[in-house]
Amino acid sequence: MAFACTIPAVPTVQRDDGDVRITRWDFPPGAATGWHQHGWPYFVVMLTDATMLVHDGTSVAERKLTAGESYGRPFGVTHDVMNGGPDPMAFVEIEIKRPGALAYP
Repeated sequence: MAFACTIPAVPTVQRDDGDVRITRWDFPPGAATGWHQHGWPYFVVMLTDATMLVHDGTSVAERKLTAGESYGRPFGVTHDVMNGGPDPMAFVEIEIKRPGALAYP
């Protein structure tokens, strides 16, 4: 079951090519992404302090995060993300489509 939410989070794709997809996500209070699954491993870099709720289908985890904090997750995990705090939440999500493509010699 998804979060009971009528406010969608707003994705803004900043780059999308054969190597990487970079998306900025903006969440008003109570906004959620809706159920989704990533086809690639990804990293999230917080732009704001936030209380993030992550539903994995069986439980909801609350994560208190600070601006500049980051984390990574593997591909294939179905989940829904919601802003559980009273203030807007924003982060940049970096999906790695082709590992090693961004390596420098």
